[in-house]
Amino acid sequence: MLRSVVIGSGGRMGGRIISLMREDKDFKLVGAIERSGHNWIGSDIGEMLGLGRMDVKVSDDLSSCIDNADVIIDFTNPEATLKNLEINQRGKVPVVIGTTGFTAEQREEMKRLLKGIRCVLSPNMSIGVNILFKIVEDVARVLRDGYDIEIIEAHHRFKKDAPSGTAMKLAEIIASSIGRALEKDAVYGRRGMIGERKNEEIAVFAVRAGDIVGEHAVIFGGLGERIEITHRAHSRDNFARGALRAAKWIVNQKEGIYDMMDVLGLR
Repeated sequence: MLRSVVIGSGGRMGGRIISLMREDKDFKLVGAIERSGHNWIGSDIGEMLGLGRMDVKVSDDLSSCIDNADVIIDFTNPEATLKNLEINQRGKVPVVIGTTGFTAEQREEMKRLLKGIRCVLSPNMSIGVNILFKIVEDVARVLRDGYDIEIIEAHHRFKKDAPSGTAMKLAEIIASSIGRALEKDAVYGRRGMIGERKNEEIAVFAVRAGDIVGEHAVIFGGLGERIEITHRAHSRDNFARGALRAAKWIVNQKEGIYDMMDVLGLR
């Protein structure tokens, strides 16, 4: 049984992870972490999530439960994740990170803080999305420069970062597979008299509306035809199940930074 800590326990993803974890005999929740000042601090996490008493109080102190943990699952924000990794330098507990929105500098800092730690780092834990990553990589490699590539993502109105981490991962995979430099060729939205589309562009567009869980579409547009590959999430449970699958997997791996493609054996 994996003694688990969920950071961001009061959030949309954290709540679903804990709910599904409660139904899985392979997990035992030993810590529920939230930011300082959160109104759930000191309350039983099960009662706050409507799951019944779980005898785990919400805390803002990761160090208070890290010594009892076999795995940590973190769905928060870049600043909080880096702070959590700093604390985890003491215990070096395996960690699953689903946080998105890191800057290039934050990613470098995260790599430093993950030395000596086993980690699954992925912008999207969905099995379907990771299959999408694989399909898009293969399609882009075949089509290459003959097709225009556009990425469209849609999420709920409360999402703070844009484009989504998943959309950026798609763009990175495509750029790598066809030999383009994303920092030079990426286009984020269009407006005004911009001229004819350049062949090397990889465009990414973000939609924020209502309660959309998550949609990602990649368009390969040729002259005379187009290919559209789409993934739509109907609930957050597919992300939560992926995070739990990653948690079970990472505890048996060697030190290193992995992603869901590794977890699912898609490499």
